[in-house]
Amino acid sequence: MSIASTAEFSKGDKRTINGWAMYDWANSVYSLVITTAIFPVYWTTVTSENGSEQVSFLGFQFTNSALYTYSLSFAFLLIAILSPLLSAIADSSGSKKGFMKFFCWLGGLSCISLYFFDSSNLWLGIFGFVLATIGYSGSIVFYNAYLPEIAEPKDHDRVSAKGFSLGYIGSSLLLIFNLSMILFPDLYGIKDSSFAARFSFLLVGVWWIGFAQITFNRLPKNIHKKERTGNYLLNGYKALIKVWKQLKDLQHLKVFLFAFFFYNMGVQTVMYVATIFGKKEVMMEDGQLIVTVLIIQFVAIGGAYLFSWLSGKKGNLKTLAIAILIWIGICIAAYNVYSINSFYILAMIVGFVMGGIQSLSRSTYSKMLPETKEHASFFSFYDVCEKFGLVLGTASYGIIEELTGSMRNSIIALITYFIIGLIFIAITIRTYNRSGINSGV
Repeated sequence: MSIASTAEFSKGDKRTINGWAMYDWANSVYSLVITTAIFPVYWTTVTSENGSEQVSFLGFQFTNSALYTYSLSFAFLLIAILSPLLSAIADSSGSKKGFMKFFCWLGGLSCISLYFFDSSNLWLGIFGFVLATIGYSGSIVFYNAYLPEIAEPKDHDRVSAKGFSLGYIGSSLLLIFNLSMILFPDLYGIKDSSFAARFSFLLVGVWWIGFAQITFNRLPKNIHKKERTGNYLLNGYKALIKVWKQLKDLQHLKVFLFAFFFYNMGVQTVMYVATIFGKKEVMMEDGQLIVTVLIIQFVAIGGAYLFSWLSGKKGNLKTLAIAILIWIGICIAAYNVYSINSFYILAMIVGFVMGGIQSLSRSTYSKMLPETKEHASFFSFYDVCEKFGLVLGTASYGIIEELTGSMRNSIIALITYFIIGLIFIAITIRTYNRSGINSGV
């Protein structure tokens, strides 16, 4: 039994909040090492060993980078379909923490399985990657849902920023260690050039599962004392329908979800394909790509806190509008980037705004929620918007590259997503002001 569940829970408890934020420290190594830094480079190398970028999977031929984005799309689609029902079941039964644990272990063990992935077993790389993505995405739904339950609305921006900052720091530390093995294998007595990369995937799984135990030890198990009675599936459907009916009457929340769907489609797609873009379009070496990733990570720490501070001055929604405008400028610049130094500069700007928009999006949605005990169900709709956006974003990116032969042309679609998101943010501000609700956004 967790320590938090043995005592009376108090909202705003510092120890609980720190434990919650540690899950960002634990699971962010997946998003950095697996989806951003080492795995994409390893994937591209392994799938190009025969001198061709074409790979065969399930009887079909794909460009290696397109298959990578399609795998992401499939994983996000699956979790987007499942998460609302699972979240509703968790809310109705008080088992949010149990679901979070399950997806954490699924993701961590899947990362460990990637240690065995090489050119002889493409299927293992794809399935391990897909399951790790599902584990990460699934656990995040329940993790985010704890934010309005453990912190007061006035603290949501700060607490959310703290989680993302810890994630950037922790994942960067593990990445630096992994890079030391990859770049200086002789220091560790490593002879196999691929071993260091594969061992880093194993370390991600161990790090993720290990540090997550701090979170699971401190988070309360069943805050609202829900009774586990009746049919789980039926209760889940009932809870989902209840939240859906509430959501339909919250016009400002619906419009914000539309805004989030579009602008986050652009943000997440950039994050997941930036490394491959740098390698294929800017012709960067692996070491230069890693430097780029580290630049983004460390700048993002300051960005998360800076945008949290700015939201206190201008409000969450106006600050998000500023961030989206910066993202539009980033995409325009990326289309015209050909030199390595220009890519480094662009990476600094990406890091600055990446931490801010992710942290602020989560806390803004949290502040806009009504008084409820179904936080996981409400956050599942937030997650559905994120994941379906990722499905469409990564899939459209891959399709445009396949059709035109260049990843640069896919950037035009990203610019469109950000512009639509900005329009919906403007509508959200107007709708929110008319609603007369005051929750600090």
